[in-house]
Amino acid sequence: MGVAATRDEVPPDTSLPGLDPLGDPYLRTRFTLPGRPATFLRRARLDEHLGQALLTPLTLVNGCAGAGKTLLVADWAERLDQPVAWLTLDAAVEGPGMFWAHLIRSLDAAGVPIPAAIGLPADATRVHHTLLSRLAAELAGRDRPVVVVIDEYDQMTDPEVARQLDFVLQHARPGLRLVLVTRTEPLLPLHRYRVAGEMTEIRDAELAFTPEEAVTLLGLHGLPLDVPGARPLVERTRGWAAGLRLCALAARSSPDPERYLKEFEAGRGAIADFLLAEVLERQTPETQDLLLRISVLDRFRPELADELTERTDAAEILAELHRANAFVEDFGHGWYRLHPLFREILRAHLRRRAPGLEPRLHRRAAHWLRRSGALPEMLAHGAAAQDWTYVARALVEDLAIGQLFTGLGTEVPPEWFAGLEAETRDPAANLVRAARELSRFDLGQGLAHLRRAEEQLAADDGGSRAAQLSRALLEALAGRLSGSAHRAERAARSAGRLMPQLPPRLVDGHPELGALLLTHVGASRLWAGHFDEARAALTAVSRGPRTAATVLPRMGALEHLALVDHLHGWPSAAERKVHAMTAEAERYGAPQPSGSGLGQLVLAAVALDRDDVDRAEALLADTAHDPPPADPVAAAARRFVTAGVLLARGRTRAALAVAAQAVPAADHSPWAQGRAALVASAAHLAEGDPDAAGEALRRVAGEQPLCTVGAARALVAAGDPGAALRLLDGHPDHSRAGPGVVVPAMLVRAQAAKLTGDAATARGLLAQALLEGRGEELRRPFREAGPWILPFLAEPPLRSLAAGWLVPDLTPTHAERTLPAPAPAHAGPTRPGPAPTHAERNRGGDDPGPLLEQLSPREHEVLERLARTMSTEDIAADLYVSVNTVKTHLKSAYRKLSVHRRNDAVRRARELGLL
Repeated sequence: MGVAATRDEVPPDTSLPGLDPLGDPYLRTRFTLPGRPATFLRRARLDEHLGQALLTPLTLVNGCAGAGKTLLVADWAERLDQPVAWLTLDAAVEGPGMFWAHLIRSLDAAGVPIPAAIGLPADATRVHHTLLSRLAAELAGRDRPVVVVIDEYDQMTDPEVARQLDFVLQHARPGLRLVLVTRTEPLLPLHRYRVAGEMTEIRDAELAFTPEEAVTLLGLHGLPLDVPGARPLVERTRGWAAGLRLCALAARSSPDPERYLKEFEAGRGAIADFLLAEVLERQTPETQDLLLRISVLDRFRPELADELTERTDAAEILAELHRANAFVEDFGHGWYRLHPLFREILRAHLRRRAPGLEPRLHRRAAHWLRRSGALPEMLAHGAAAQDWTYVARALVEDLAIGQLFTGLGTEVPPEWFAGLEAETRDPAANLVRAARELSRFDLGQGLAHLRRAEEQLAADDGGSRAAQLSRALLEALAGRLSGSAHRAERAARSAGRLMPQLPPRLVDGHPELGALLLTHVGASRLWAGHFDEARAALTAVSRGPRTAATVLPRMGALEHLALVDHLHGWPSAAERKVHAMTAEAERYGAPQPSGSGLGQLVLAAVALDRDDVDRAEALLADTAHDPPPADPVAAAARRFVTAGVLLARGRTRAALAVAAQAVPAADHSPWAQGRAALVASAAHLAEGDPDAAGEALRRVAGEQPLCTVGAARALVAAGDPGAALRLLDGHPDHSRAGPGVVVPAMLVRAQAAKLTGDAATARGLLAQALLEGRGEELRRPFREAGPWILPFLAEPPLRSLAAGWLVPDLTPTHAERTLPAPAPAHAGPTRPGPAPTHAERNRGGDDPGPLLEQLSPREHEVLERLARTMSTEDIAADLYVSVNTVKTHLKSAYRKLSVHRRNDAVRRARELGLL
């Protein structure tokens, strides 16, 4: 049966039995399509575009309130000749359990049978993964897809629901077509759907009325107007559907609608006079007073309106104004707003009628909004009232100063800070000014304001705990920007003592504080070369609360963790963390960290490792327009990547000049000095001066694995292979050393063996280096090794290992399966810790020997999750693939690893250094 025949009511045999997870009955209105008014205009271009929703798994209709989203989709859905499940969300449908219970009921209401075996969530806050898997499997098996429309999806802000919805959508194909109607960007991996061409999008710009459509809409209201006459109206309302309808209502209230529309075309005076005379002046004095006072607000609740009028009748007046279409919009949950045109005119009239009242209204609004926790709006009204001291104290005492770094949900106008006089006696004002300067990386000015605040707090017996905590946060940032781990650590310890002394509700309401503190401490530790401690702090941030308030610190932590991975020789791990950072930004619509670009620099460094100089140069150019980073970590990264690109282009003198540039910092950074020395050494080697190359690394060799390898390489180039091997053997335990370190070390050992006439050892070491480097595609170490490597790579066994990534591809031969094992002489350890004994390798039976066939990237990802004891179902959900696909990858990995069980696969992979 067509949907149109039964869509306006729930079929009589559908009783929606049972209660929701909170024990309340299911409300039929949540599962019923909304009705359309008689003046609804069906627009062919939107109808045609929305028709593509039947061809893509996901459709997004995203627009502002009043843009006509719901009516558009409801009209389209009513005319479909296939099942349509409709669910309208509201604040009561909160949490995964409530969401999925209602979605399943919406399917039932649409006549889509859902087997009882699938079940319903019993807990409002959670849903079992098995239920989602069963539901996805049930939908995937349908002969004909069901369309599910979720209206007001912006009401659902739980990221766990978004993750679950994405899982079901991925695995319910081809039996599900999901349409989301929302005012905000949903927390879904939209980039993946876009790239795959699996999403239909209709947004504000497309929802806006054209002049031709506006003419038709006005005609439905009984208002004739031609296209030239409608064009100014559309420009004034920006095509906003609700705005056009409101203008139409205003015109209909005029004695001469046609004249009104023409006068509106001529300018603002006529509509202002009409709205004041025909709308405002027809109201009671109490209503007029309320409308004038609330004109200073972007949005308002009745309680806030009462605050401005100093009465208690706002709820009744606003409800009546809304019912009368008097330019007051109710957009849910007790919030209202005025039509933009009406609000603008009312504010101008307020200034004429009551000069001096507007600042006082802003001040009252600021106080009420602060009590309500609406920080961005409170700050806007405090600034409009020019009550700068109040604004500063609110930021500090409410622990909101961290949001100057993570985003207030609105752009911060410069005048907010211009009004704070530099020499004010209030420490909160100086703390806010310090935050402003430090957020712009002006360390000198920031510290000057911070010192003044510190003196003022000391004079006030230390000031409040909130002020002290705000100061500690800024001190930690100053430590990071100045390259002083000691200062950052001291500030973090101070913050740690202060947090328990503040109300838990206040601290818990600002998770960005802890995230920012740990990010600053982690970055400072990284600069100082304390990698384990840095990783601990940064990992805590990346795994901390995933909220919009913490997204920027999490992104900063991920890009610093990526740099740690790269410095330890794990390029793919570094690359994954940068991609995770990018996905985090896209998920929350966050910008890249301003003035940093560290993630891009890490990707450029990885590209250099893979000998993709063009990509490295392009990524480096992406950060060229950023201001020079004041953070020494990012500054050092930019320096060694820039020098690396120059070196790869053969510009050795320029590379040396860049490497010699100092990075201003309070403390010494061993890895920054080491990377500069490595570039200098490589440049000298390229110029044929091995003595200078060795001298460049003399002071840092032994401190860092890669520097030790570089010094050994210089000794080999100088004709002293024995000294090179002794140097490498003297520093065998390189903790966490990855292929980026291990491969160059093997190549140095191989070259040393060749120089001493031990071709077999050289060949074996080179084979091992190829195996290690192939998974990461580390071409640069082989390119830099020199011409001695070429005859070996011409041999069929080694050429097979290099084929397809280092040398042109060829068909694998039997020789690849009979590679000689590396000779033990001078081989040294290739992984951290002692090499496993034969007995240890042979616990599961005969020693399977070296890995004969490389794992694919996807097999490696599956194996990594297997090592974290994840179930097959969890791995499938995490990788967005089916359980059968995971099982296929596991079988292939078992075969390549010569094992038959999960535990043996993990053990074997660890022995081979794959994990």
